[in-house]
Amino acid sequence: MSSTKTNGPAVALIGCGFVADLYMRSLQSVPQVRVVGAFDIDADRAGAFCTHWGVPQCSTLDDLFAALPRDGVVLNLTNPGAHFEVNRVCLQAGFHTYSEKPLALDMDQARALHALAAEKGLMLGSAPCSVLGEAAQTLAHAVRNETAGVPRVIYAELDDGFISQAPVEHWKTESGVPWPYEDEFRVGCTLEHAGYYLSWLIAMFGTVRRVVAASAEVIPDKKGVTGTAPDFSVATLFFAAGPVARLTCSIVAPHDHRIRVIGDKGVLQVKQAWANGAPVKFHKRFRLRRRLIDSPWGRRVTLPGPTHPMVGRWGAASMNFALGPLEMLQAIAEERPCRLSADFALHLNEVTLAIQNAGDHAGVQDMTTRCDPMEPMSWAV
Repeated sequence: MSSTKTNGPAVALIGCGFVADLYMRSLQSVPQVRVVGAFDIDADRAGAFCTHWGVPQCSTLDDLFAALPRDGVVLNLTNPGAHFEVNRVCLQAGFHTYSEKPLALDMDQARALHALAAEKGLMLGSAPCSVLGEAAQTLAHAVRNETAGVPRVIYAELDDGFISQAPVEHWKTESGVPWPYEDEFRVGCTLEHAGYYLSWLIAMFGTVRRVVAASAEVIPDKKGVTGTAPDFSVATLFFAAGPVARLTCSIVAPHDHRIRVIGDKGVLQVKQAWANGAPVKFHKRFRLRRRLIDSPWGRRVTLPGPTHPMVGRWGAASMNFALGPLEMLQAIAEERPCRLSADFALHLNEVTLAIQNAGDHAGVQDMTTRCDPMEPMSWAV
């Protein structure tokens, strides 16, 4: 494994739970990146993880920090409730930090992290990184080129089925870590999943100036877990650049991961949010006698040349989780801004929390953070 290397870009992992296996599987696709160590507050869990993946186990955070070069990146893969404190500790220790989503569960905490990173001159970013993947970059390329004409409205769906009836107790990773369904139900599907398409939308169109949202818990009993979050949300997003998007998120409605960009010439569509290689198709609009039709046969939009390493399907996803850390490491080496910047992470956090916490009362919410559209990957220009 890459952990045996003695030079080259390096990362260290904090948290050896469910998502850490997905990162390790993905890091195998970028062998130039070495994993110098992993730490978890549960020593037994860390031991099983490190043995499985051949990664050095660190007994303390100080040991982990000592193993990581200053131009390396800490990956915060802890559960969401610990994200703020772990991110803060990493930044205070002087390390560039890449956090699993969300950056923090509270906007004051997220702003504090943003300010701390700026004060220390460090990079701070957050998942999801599928926005750097082939499907997202191809869609953004088609939007920039107005393949479907001027984008007017976007429909995005992140519905994952009636999860509370699924056999979640039996879902385990390669190293034997169970899916933390109690945490998932308490954190909520909006905080866990909305970012997969919010990040694509913000990357394409920049600042969301206003959110009109509602959220609710429509299934009160999920495997006996108490204190659960909303399991349904819907939001209308008004972008400063002009387009309007509707985003739904639930663990109730049948599985649907489509995103459709509706423009003057037709519709751009992706059907799989969690597959980096999902096809992007353009459905041309035309008149046939007295009817107006969006063609049911989409023309695939492609980019020339290679894109990025792909990973095989595992569970519900076929995503390379290493794209985010790799982008940050490359930005550090090239002394340029990271595409997954602190501004991007902060704005994504604010919009996500606005949707999650909307309830049946928040309604119209004007965003206070801003960010520019994302610079496209070099192969997606």
